[in-house]
Amino acid sequence: MSLATSAPSFAEPAPSALLLLGRGVDLASERGVECVGGLPAASDPDLVERARVARAALGDRAFVLGHHYQRDEVIAFADVTGDSFKLAREAAARPEAEFVIFCGVHFMAESADILTSDTQQVVLPDLAAGCSMADMAAIDQVEDAWDVLVDAGVAEQTVPVTYMNSTAAIKAFTGRHGGTICTSSNAHVALRWAFDQVGGVEGTGKVLFMPDQHLGRNTAVLELGLSLDDCVVFDPRKPGGGLTKAELEAARMILWRGHCSVHGRFSARNVSDIRAAAPGVTVLVHPECKHEVVTAADMVGSTEYIIKALDAAPAGSTWAIGTELNLVRRLAAAHPDKQIHYLDSTVCFCSTMNRIDLPHLVWAMEQLLAGQTVNRIVVDEDDAHWARVALDQMLALPGY
Repeated sequence: MSLATSAPSFAEPAPSALLLLGRGVDLASERGVECVGGLPAASDPDLVERARVARAALGDRAFVLGHHYQRDEVIAFADVTGDSFKLAREAAARPEAEFVIFCGVHFMAESADILTSDTQQVVLPDLAAGCSMADMAAIDQVEDAWDVLVDAGVAEQTVPVTYMNSTAAIKAFTGRHGGTICTSSNAHVALRWAFDQVGGVEGTGKVLFMPDQHLGRNTAVLELGLSLDDCVVFDPRKPGGGLTKAELEAARMILWRGHCSVHGRFSARNVSDIRAAAPGVTVLVHPECKHEVVTAADMVGSTEYIIKALDAAPAGSTWAIGTELNLVRRLAAAHPDKQIHYLDSTVCFCSTMNRIDLPHLVWAMEQLLAGQTVNRIVVDEDDAHWARVALDQMLALPGY
């Protein structure tokens, strides 16, 4: 049963077990954006019908991509659902589609523009749909950081590895400096490759990992055998990143001070609370969570890993999932034979992802039918070239 077709609308209440730890609202957290505690009501039936008519009229001219974290009423009109890179590759595999409508966030649409042909137009229904994590690494900050590494005499020993959740400009920087892109599922392979370029994991070389410090730390420590002491955090808001020359020389992982606004809010307390409330629960979290959360969990994996784990789980099993709430709700609805809980005590959706709502999607499709391409995403030609170099290096990694 597909997630897209089995999910209820947001007009329906969530299963009572889903929010076992409560329905609180927390405005003070690592996230850096407000957690308002809910979503607007589902769109009215007239708007749903307009979406159906517009999508049918566009036909094969358009290809609609829906990220896993989108709300259900948007997912209902997606041709394909998935994580960011899977969706970009799906778009590239359909050159006959004149328009690629990306229901996700800005950096995802950029990746789609990089990977699709010049004859295809990538549309983001709401240009305000950014990503707080991607925005934590601006290109001028990253270039200044590299200058710091040069001045410290460690740049030649350092390979940049950039998470997919980054702007095209940062991906291009990575390509120019001989690095690679990674996803949450192949970060360990990307890091091992990067260290191999500078003497191996057991050597003295370094990785500059951007922009999510938690994914970089968790992967280096739990999968490559490095220690927490091998990791330092580069804070672009502080002179020299807040690090001394000696600290940079001793470090193996130079982690950018960035995080996911959703995954960064889960806590070790959430894990202990859910274990007390649901004996026998299996805690499954995304590797963008903090290190203390990942080490307290039973299982760790990417969005696709989480979906597959729930699909394969036995009936009657109990789970607590530490990832975005739209996806957790959809999983709970798709698996009524399992107890699936949201790990946090606060009702918190990805606020930037949810800017892509049905009104924006309908507007974008109707404008295309009227001959107007709105909110087209176009990556600078030079950035697109070097970002593609870094992406191609990822595709060349073993086992990809």
